[in-house]
Amino acid sequence: MKIVEEPNTFGLNNPFISQTNKLQPRVEPSPVSGPLHLHRLSGKCFSHIETTYKYEFCPFHNITQHEQTFRWNAYSGILGIWQEWEIENNTFVGMWMREGDSCGMKTRQTKVLLMCGRSNKLVNVSEPTTCIYSVIFETPLVCHPHSLLVYPTLSEALQRKWDDVEQALYEELITEQGYKKILREIFEEAGYQKNSKERDTKPEVGEKKKAKDFETMEKCRDELTKLSGEVQRLQDLLSKHGISYEKQSETTGHLNSSQSVTSPSATITLKQDKHLRGDTGIHNDIH
Repeated sequence: MKIVEEPNTFGLNNPFISQTNKLQPRVEPSPVSGPLHLHRLSGKCFSHIETTYKYEFCPFHNITQHEQTFRWNAYSGILGIWQEWEIENNTFVGMWMREGDSCGMKTRQTKVLLMCGRSNKLVNVSEPTTCIYSVIFETPLVCHPHSLLVYPTLSEALQRKWDDVEQALYEELITEQGYKKILREIFEEAGYQKNSKERDTKPEVGEKKKAKDFETMEKCRDELTKLSGEVQRLQDLLSKHGISYEKQSETTGHLNSSQSVTSPSATITLKQDKHLRGDTGIHNDIH
């Protein structure tokens, strides 16, 4: 895999630096994919200089950063290796370059946005989030309003699968979450996005656990029934210990698909507020 490196006048090939310090990619790039007219960009590289750094973007391969100074340890690193497309609203909106050089506990990654322009060129590089870069690449290849549509690039079999899932959503046979999940599977099968099992799904520190997805209304209703039973159990437990609570809303029985979904909730109000956190409370009150 080609990794663009700077000439030795800028320190990368300094004879006093160990050869093991040369750029070493962590993974191989994904296969070239997406609109056929963009495949001609593969094998080419485009550079852009901002302040003291030079950036080299090689579509469908990688993006690198080189410090343009005469320091003996001038920085040079990989900001990402080509991995997958970002797709929104049936449109290819960006190229994700992931698995770059280490950056603390994670790796550097770059999102390349494709914009219409008169020539192929890298016009802007920024770092909106630490170790996550944003790049704007202009090209006349995306100026046509349909140039980045996903559906026309799919095989006939995947197009039929997409048609079926659109019909199922229209007939309310699947939920919005189920619809998005099947679309993701279509994009993965087409090779436009990485399978979730291939990527590291371990959440970052402080990241909240994602809410449970429901693919069908039946699963959603079943989960609501379970939650309603749990709330009732908690209410009985509060009543058993003499703790009052206020019901804000209540739903009884099973819901039909035409009924709105509301979940019961309770606000706990202690009979006395003199106890501090950690106080045994009830045990002391009986003496």
